[in-house]
Amino acid sequence: MTHIAIVGAGQAGSALAAKLRALTFDGRISLIGEEPAPPYQRPPLSKKYMSGEMALERLYLRPESFYAEQEIALRTGCRVTGLSAETRQLALTGGETLDCDAVVLCTGAAPIRLPAAIGGDLAGVHVMRSLADADAMAPEFGAGRHVLIVGGGYIGLEAAAVAAAKGLKVTLVEMAPRILARVAAPETAAYFRALHRGHGVEILEGTGLTGLTGRDGRVCEATLTDGRRIAVDFVIAGIGVRPDTALAEAAGLALEDGIAVDALGQSSAPGIYAAGDCASFPWRGGRLRLESVPNAIDHAEAVAATLMGQGAPYVPRPWFWSDQYDVKLQIAGLNSGYDRVIHRPGDRPGAQSHWYFRGTTLLSVDAMNDPRAYMAGKRLIDAGKSPLIDAVADPGTALKALPLATAEPA
Repeated sequence: MTHIAIVGAGQAGSALAAKLRALTFDGRISLIGEEPAPPYQRPPLSKKYMSGEMALERLYLRPESFYAEQEIALRTGCRVTGLSAETRQLALTGGETLDCDAVVLCTGAAPIRLPAAIGGDLAGVHVMRSLADADAMAPEFGAGRHVLIVGGGYIGLEAAAVAAAKGLKVTLVEMAPRILARVAAPETAAYFRALHRGHGVEILEGTGLTGLTGRDGRVCEATLTDGRRIAVDFVIAGIGVRPDTALAEAAGLALEDGIAVDALGQSSAPGIYAAGDCASFPWRGGRLRLESVPNAIDHAEAVAATLMGQGAPYVPRPWFWSDQYDVKLQIAGLNSGYDRVIHRPGDRPGAQSHWYFRGTTLLSVDAMNDPRAYMAGKRLIDAGKSPLIDAVADPGTALKALPLATAEPA
């Protein structure tokens, strides 16, 4: 194998290129990204970068010199317009083509935008996914202005925290009966609802957006599903993302909630792989797609090992985080299928954790300003072990001494 092309210069693409060199691959590596910036971190965009606490250079995953030193051909501002599943040839903007021995799609995910039919294309309506999105939004954050945030997931809540901290009036609407409905238990939602309301954020649950009205092409008013009309200065849509599968679909690759790959990262076409947010892989008899930095790195490095003939079935160890005001939420595991949540107070004011169980099996942990609970839960989940529920509920039982339950099938 003499040439590996990586489409997508984000967290997964950068990790994969670096891992290939670490595994002593000595052929050509092309790392191709549509954005003009070198690979950078996305999570801080809606947190420290948007709040002004993090400079641009600190976003970069590696110094720009790294790619030249490692002989990785980093091509920024370059779009891949076509992929041949038969020949693994890439077509680039400007008519150039690249012949490759292997192609890895690390195309990530794209934000879901508000429909143009309800005013989603008006100036002042933003999404948060890229550096360009953050930079376009930055001038909007003037104290006293009114922002409407559509969507009560983590992106929406993080944006609300930044806006409230900067002195803006913040209204957040969530169509579901409560915030964090898809990703967290009512207990965790209640914690963050109280946190945001304590900082002056107006949270309207069970309320959606009917339409946006503009003046001279810029949003100025929002109409909600309860009939309310509110004047707004700008809008942030945090209503989720979709895996970016356009290139794979045009090439005829199999899709299933993303680009379908096997346990080694191989797509339905020989020599074409996928990793990170855009890929779904086998997991517990079904398929799983994860949107997280740890998965982007781990999955990409697993595919690099596959390309070097050292591959093993990918087994994810999911963990996530969110920063809001002075609260750090750390999540270990996946809570899908839980039937019980145990609240555990932390060892300092405001610290607490929520432990998700299915039967007696520990599935995940939400830890709010409680890193000890997070680490204890993560170690147990990674090891496939579960603590006794009564012991978790008893704050007198030390986290390091949690007795184990008899294992159940996951």
